[in-house]
Amino acid sequence: MSSPGMAAAEWFLRRVAVGPPLRAYLRLTVEGREHVPQTGPVIIASNHLSFVDSMVVPLAAGRTVGFLGKAEYVTGTGAKGWLSRLWFGEFGGMIPVDRDDPRGAARSLELAEEQLRSGGAFGIYPEGTRSRDGRLYRGKPGVGRLAVATGAPVVPCALIGTDRVQPVGAKGLRPHRVTVRFAPPVDVAGLSEEHVKSRLHRAITDATMDAIAQRSPQVRADTFADRT
Repeated sequence: MSSPGMAAAEWFLRRVAVGPPLRAYLRLTVEGREHVPQTGPVIIASNHLSFVDSMVVPLAAGRTVGFLGKAEYVTGTGAKGWLSRLWFGEFGGMIPVDRDDPRGAARSLELAEEQLRSGGAFGIYPEGTRSRDGRLYRGKPGVGRLAVATGAPVVPCALIGTDRVQPVGAKGLRPHRVTVRFAPPVDVAGLSEEHVKSRLHRAITDATMDAIAQRSPQVRADTFADRT
């Protein structure tokens, strides 16, 4: 749980110092925000084009959204460590994961479930990594598995323009218009009547990626993204 001081600093960043200027800098346009519940658990499943995506999604959703991230971002000491925890952990909503832990994958799912069962919003990139060539790749079934395990609704999200704001390998942010399009929640109940177990996870994931594709100009790829 955040300390009162950290929570106050997060509020100041989100509402005053960073949120409004970043929104203006990106000329952020949000469509379909009514599909994102402002309270209670929700899985926001998005395409992934840039490191800045995890900052844009919470701004567009209007609520804190937890994303998994490297633990070293929030374990530093001194002033630099405090600022890093504030930026990534509090403002960015990052949930730290130790990538050296052999149970990392299982622990990641546990942390996501904890976030949702506590009534929080959790952001996930079904492609598993950023698209380096701009195409929209097949989604991995983790989003479906998470939806079935927690009962949280899945809201597909299409990000447009973030790859121009911070291209892969770039360190700074460049001015470019960003559009975020939220889709209605995936009909998990309906899919549950047709599929079970792993096939249900795949069906939920495919429906999620279809909804993203309908709202994104990206060309679809029929393969999984390469993490290298």
